[in-house]
Amino acid sequence: MGSELIYRGSETQPSSDSYSPKPVKPWASVTRTIHYLLREQRLLFVFVGIAIATLIFTVFPTSPAPYVAPHSRFTTLIPDSITYFPIETQQKFSSAHRLGFGSANPTSKIPLGLKRKGLRIVVTGGAGFVGSHLVDRLIARGDSVIVVDNFFTGRKQNVMHHFGNPNFELIRHDVVEPLLLEVDQIYHLACPASPVHYKFNPVKTIISFILLQNLITGLAKRVGARFLLTSTSEVYGDPLQHPQKETYWGNVNPIGVRSCYDEGKRTAETLTMDYHRGAGVEVRIARIFNTYGPRMCIDDGRVVSNFVAQAIRKEPLTVYGDGKQTRSFQYVSDLVEGLMRLMEGEHIGPFNLGNPGEFTMLELAEVVQETIDPNAKIEFRPNTEDDPHKRKPDISRAKELLGWEPKVSLRKGLPLMVSDFRQRIFGDHKEGSNTNNASSS
Repeated sequence: MGSELIYRGSETQPSSDSYSPKPVKPWASVTRTIHYLLREQRLLFVFVGIAIATLIFTVFPTSPAPYVAPHSRFTTLIPDSITYFPIETQQKFSSAHRLGFGSANPTSKIPLGLKRKGLRIVVTGGAGFVGSHLVDRLIARGDSVIVVDNFFTGRKQNVMHHFGNPNFELIRHDVVEPLLLEVDQIYHLACPASPVHYKFNPVKTIISFILLQNLITGLAKRVGARFLLTSTSEVYGDPLQHPQKETYWGNVNPIGVRSCYDEGKRTAETLTMDYHRGAGVEVRIARIFNTYGPRMCIDDGRVVSNFVAQAIRKEPLTVYGDGKQTRSFQYVSDLVEGLMRLMEGEHIGPFNLGNPGEFTMLELAEVVQETIDPNAKIEFRPNTEDDPHKRKPDISRAKELLGWEPKVSLRKGLPLMVSDFRQRIFGDHKEGSNTNNASSS
């Protein structure tokens, strides 16, 4: 059978003259992105990256750029100074930094892997009795310390063991004159504290308190440093309140032989608070009660140093009046701890820093007899003018807000002081070296 070719021209399909692409589907870009993320677990890696970044910025927060003062790049020579040194502006530490990086606050903790950055600190009167012990603690903590002292009552021997330490500088300077430095904190301890010394030139004593504004405006206000004033229990005068609280305004004779010191310290507290309220200066105020320990001036007229020196020299212990006046005595290491906690804390004060253990002068003489010479005699003399009859601190505020209270009793602290006095009076270097080690601890 033959094949048949059939041609149907009329049935052929019409061809289109133009090309038409596939229509665009809605949400195509969104679906492509989702498909891309879902393939090969890419979405999981995105979430892991976000979690890592969040953890890094939480543990290591970014810090603002350090503040550079306009006076930072220069070298200053302080009048009457014994050293030239460059002034390098430090970043001003915030309160959180002060509390969190190795401060005296016992609740402070250094974050793991981070090292505390030392502060730059001025201690006026740093070559004196209390000041030199404070310098020891600050240097041991890793701070850079500048001691400013005119050596009226201070002694270079008190800080000589720091000579050669790059974190220590010593300037001979009177704080009534302006002082240009770049620092983070100022401990102001420069003042003759014993009656023998502040009565030597009473006019200069009270003027030094009035010119305290030079120190506050020249340092604390200009560079934003925190300023701690060491006031005294003498602001309470011959108190009518017992024990004395910080809210007590005192009973001071404004024209007495001790008023150059009593009223001078009250004036210093006034100036300090006025600069805080009017100029925004960060301040702290400590009211120090009777303190004793190694490095006290041997013949400064204060009762503990008098009794100890007299007993060592086999002289009678001189008791003024009937010996029933009371005082409280704190060891110097307790005071230093309180000052550092106050500086690092967030409370202005004033705070009483003293040992509430109360002794009459006769009881103190008996403790000195037990410690040094049981055969020491007691000699009574007429009482001095404006001598307070009672003195005992109420330290409940310091306990509550600073977590501070004294630890060293009179019977434990007195032998350390006796060893230091023996070394300085008789040159017993062996006992003196033991004393230095004990006081450092």
